[in-house]
Amino acid sequence: MKLIEVITSAQNLKPVISIAEQHDSEVNWIGSPDEKGRQLIRMLVSDENRQSLLDALQGLLGESSKILVLTLEAVLPRKEAETSDAEAKETVSTTREELYNDIVKNAHLDSTYLLLVFLSTVVVAIGLLEDNVAVVIGAMVIAPLLGPNIALALGAALGDMPLMWKAIKTTIVGVALALLLSVILGMLYPLNLDSHELMARTDVGLDSVALALASGAAAVVSLTTGLASVLVGVMVAVALLPPTATLGLMIGAGQPKLAVGAALLLAVNIVCVNLAAKIVFWVRGVKPRSWLEKQKANQSMVTYLVIWALSLTLLVVVIFIRKGLLKGF
Repeated sequence: MKLIEVITSAQNLKPVISIAEQHDSEVNWIGSPDEKGRQLIRMLVSDENRQSLLDALQGLLGESSKILVLTLEAVLPRKEAETSDAEAKETVSTTREELYNDIVKNAHLDSTYLLLVFLSTVVVAIGLLEDNVAVVIGAMVIAPLLGPNIALALGAALGDMPLMWKAIKTTIVGVALALLLSVILGMLYPLNLDSHELMARTDVGLDSVALALASGAAAVVSLTTGLASVLVGVMVAVALLPPTATLGLMIGAGQPKLAVGAALLLAVNIVCVNLAAKIVFWVRGVKPRSWLEKQKANQSMVTYLVIWALSLTLLVVVIFIRKGLLKGF
């Protein structure tokens, strides 16, 4: 349950109250008009009705009013949920707007993002070279490269091209910075080929594909249901930074065959995370509000699902070919 505040002109008071009643929401406070004739309307809204209520309010008020969605720690007395278990399972407890605000901030290409990529690359490179699993996991949890990829999937679900291009640019810059830094480290420090953590990132199989698909799906499910704590496990399971750092270290140390394996693992993780995230956004019903925007979003979603599916198919073929070649030697 969330608290929604609407700041609008007094003439919209009755329509707003009517919309709240239609969506089984409780209007619990109405403020007095200010000098500009605006009123504050505060209402309690359940998770299952929040998205439909916000869509109705935006359709009524447009850009002339403000709608605030506030988090509640508790509501007393507690109100029993009226939806059935089946309906509750199908409900996205996080609205489109809340998802957008949570995800888009991780797609910003700013000094903080670049610093996190820099620091986590140094940490993971040391962990890989020293075969220290605790250090590698610590770098995974930082996970600066995961956010832009989830933002790319959300952009496709909403048909938001500016967000998609922003996420692509942020991902490319982050991967390029991590790769460049790890190449330099690979040239400066001796490569430890006995490191299990390092060598594990040079081998990729169908288990890696399954893991990346499941982790990408889990990431979006956790975001759409408000279970953000699950993301920590996702960051560790399908981290993009270790294979990027391994690729750079192998290139810097002059190990092209091992570098191919790391590059393949990185490509599999990126493709699988995006494909799984897009599918889950689609299944969970995350889409734009207006009909025209939905049509555009459906077109972009189908296009990008096909692109990622074909990319994954190609990668699986490459995996089989590489496995066959390695067995031949």
